[in-house]
Amino acid sequence: MRILVAMSGGVDSSVAAALMADAYGTDDVVGATLKLWGGESDSGCCSVADVDDARRVADQLGLVHHVFNFADDFDAHVVDPYVTGHAEGRTPNPCIECNRHLKFDRLLERAAQLGFDAVATGHHARCGRDRDGTWQLARGAEEARMPWKDRQKIMHAAAEEIRRRKFEIGAVMSLEVGKSRMEAMGDAEESADLIDYYCSIVEENNGFVKPLGKLMPNEKTADVLRPFGVFVCIAPFNFPMALSTGMS
Repeated sequence: MRILVAMSGGVDSSVAAALMADAYGTDDVVGATLKLWGGESDSGCCSVADVDDARRVADQLGLVHHVFNFADDFDAHVVDPYVTGHAEGRTPNPCIECNRHLKFDRLLERAAQLGFDAVATGHHARCGRDRDGTWQLARGAEEARMPWKDRQKIMHAAAEEIRRRKFEIGAVMSLEVGKSRMEAMGDAEESADLIDYYCSIVEENNGFVKPLGKLMPNEKTADVLRPFGVFVCIAPFNFPMALSTGMS
């Protein structure tokens, strides 16, 4: 199994690279660092200094190290929208766009092109094993730390991704449950609409802190939504995606 390790030059990704090297051997593990900046203002994350740090760690571990220059993609998908958003009075989150377009898109695409079986990163995760011994990845069993506005951006982006891939989703759904292609695509569209609708409810209530009615003049009661943990939703076959989305 060949592993490509995304190395930023920091502690977490360096430890991940060392663990992968121990598990799979140095011949099948390769480090890679993204070069996203260039020119005179070469600072911030994924700068030349970070590349040097990552290469030094790879050398110490005995790993081959590559540098992927995604500066043009970074400008197009992260920097330009960030500048435009601020000019329009918005406050975009560049890290979300970088994860979506660079780390979880271009890097995975490059890894596949080079014949790697998996990509490893230094992100922390809560893991466990199912009854049959299968590894499970779970959300942290505590209140979500990400601000609700950032979560909303991710959910809106998920809705747009569902709409963009509705033909593909509809085809899979038709094969799985026997729905017609038209009905299956409608199920996907409804799922995206539900996500946007629930996001709008949260936005209207400022992160879902909704004041409730009063019985006494000095009473103050509110309905507060706080996301915790992980739950399971079992949806029937007739509208599997829309009902799962709605329940979630």
